[in-house]
This record gives sequence, C-alpha cells and structure tokens, in this order.
Amino acid sequence: MVADKPVFSGIVDQFMDFVGDDPIVAHNAEFDLKFINCELQKIGRPPISGERVVDTLALARKKHPGASNSLDALCTRYGVDRSRRVKHGALIDAEILAEVYIELRGGRQTSLSLQVRKEIRKAEFTGGMTERPRPLPSRVTETSEASHSTLIETLGANPFWRRYRDPVNVGEAVAE
Repeated sequence: MVADKPVFSGIVDQFMDFVGDDPIVAHNAEFDLKFINCELQKIGRPPISGERVVDTLALARKKHPGASNSLDALCTRYGVDRSRRVKHGALIDAEILAEVYIELRGGRQTSLSLQVRKEIRKAEFTGGMTERPRPLPSRVTETSEASHSTLIETLGANPFWRRYRDPVNVGEAVAE
C-alpha cells in the first residue's frame, strides 16, 4: 500500500511545515512519536518534544480509568460516528480523533446561550460564594481556641488579625 509513496526524508520539510509549532494531538501518541523521532534522528533533525504532544489515550485513561479507551471504544462512549471508517486510514482516524478529543476536553457546545442558568440565578451570593443552608460544625477545639487567643494577645493592643475575628470590626477590615 505504501511501496510507491515517498520516504520520510523526502517529505520531512512538508511534514515539519504542517505541524509547525502547534500541539500535536494523537491517540497513543508515545507510540507514534517514537517512530517520528527515530526518523528525524536518522536524518540529523531534532526530535519533536513530548511536551507539545497531547495524548488522547492518556486523557481517556485519566477520565475513564479501568475502561476500554481504544479509539473505537471512545467513539462508542461519546457517540462519534465511525461508520466511514471501513479500514484503518490516517485521514479518517484524524477526523474521528478530532471529534473524540473535543468530547474528552468537555464536549461540543450545541448552541450559544447567554442566559444565566436557573440554579445560578436562584443562588444568593455573599462574598462570591453561595451560603450553606446551615453552617458546618466547628472543628476548632476549646484548647486550640484558647492557645490562639493567647497568641493574639502577644501581638499588641490592636492586632490586624482581631479585625477579622471580631464581628463588630469585620466591615472595617473589608473596607481597608
């Protein structure tokens, strides 16, 4: 199938122009990168750094540990149509991988909506955080509270820390 195709050294400049300095997204990238870097080494070219490669297999393993993470399995999981993939072909696999990569990174956005989500609109915000329905129980013991108070007393007559602990002075601390 590739007997009449050019060897790597004959197309290396086109290949390097194509990838440029952009990240390279590949499934099981380590496998492919070893072959590419071996060919680059043979002709005296610097290798492609693994830092610029995004491995979708590694992403999938992190997101779906213990599951099958082959390209076919990911297509099934994410509903990516692979019906046009009748045999292993680089261009078709690249197109399919692009769709899988989008899903691994958070999914396709089906529409643009500038409306605030209902649950966010209902939330009451104070200081950038939503309030809990009831406060969590304190995990500070009486002993550690007493030790802390003793430490604060050694900081002088009006330590800055007290402004945050004393509810009367909270507004002053925020205003400063």
